Amino acid sequence: MLNPRFFKKYIYFIIGAFMIYTAILIIPIALSFAYSFTNWDGYSKTIDFVGLKNFIKIFHSDAMLSALGNTFVFSLFNAIIITVLAIPLSLVFNAGFKIRNFVRSSFFFASVPSVLIIGYIFQLFFGPTSNGVINSFLGSLGIDPVKWLSKGFLPMFTIILTNVWRLTGWHACIYLARLQGISEEYYEASRIDGASKWNIFWYITFPLLAPAMTISMMLIIIDGLKIYALPYSLTGGGPGYRTTFMTQLIIETGIGEKMVGKSSAMAVVFFAVIMIVALIQLHFSRKREESIC
Repeated sequence: MLNPRFFKKYIYFIIGAFMIYTAILIIPIALSFAYSFTNWDGYSKTIDFVGLKNFIKIFHSDAMLSALGNTFVFSLFNAIIITVLAIPLSLVFNAGFKIRNFVRSSFFFASVPSVLIIGYIFQLFFGPTSNGVINSFLGSLGIDPVKWLSKGFLPMFTIILTNVWRLTGWHACIYLARLQGISEEYYEASRIDGASKWNIFWYITFPLLAPAMTISMMLIIIDGLKIYALPYSLTGGGPGYRTTFMTQLIIETGIGEKMVGKSSAMAVVFFAVIMIVALIQLHFSRKREESIC
């Protein structure tokens, strides 16, 4: 039972935290839901109720459908590629070599700088002219400049590649923390039984990484669904709507086009989509953990 003296002592901290949480999260969400049924432009004092018109419009919008598709494609490939790279990288981090702390910090450093700064740096690398770092190298080999940020699937590929570079080291550290918690007795018993390194990884290490994978996948998917700064700094959402993501479309619709009601409807739909995806991912991850246990 909660001690009354403890509750009285910390009640003001609890109330303060709740008020801040309400002000920066609960109230904006409630207002967005309310504005989604209006035609408010964000400036005028008059707000008219329009019912479900905003929701009908966004589901008939090519921009909305393209942005939603781009967001899902980006999140899916990020989750797969980062996980496939982060797990073996965590095994390298866990190996007993002399400079392992330096290697860990080097890979983790990629996630430290601002996402916007990383985007602008990689824009120099993937510059479409011969002045770009990669195209300059290709030019020395006699290969024509590649339009990394404007041709076909390359813009999306470039954004995914940049994000994978940014987050792989950080997620490898998540798996590393779990690896260091696995008892050495499992490995000693498997070696005595004559198990190969691959069998040890597949039947012992990989299943026991399930809790870390649940956390990692959740973070990757949520980060991918709400990403804004990286694609905006690399491609600006172009060409056309090919690399426009939901967050950028919501901001541009509400602020740039002065249609806060419509952008709020987009935000409400997108919030619901994120909740559904997160719950499905969490359900299957937890189910996998339970099957292992």
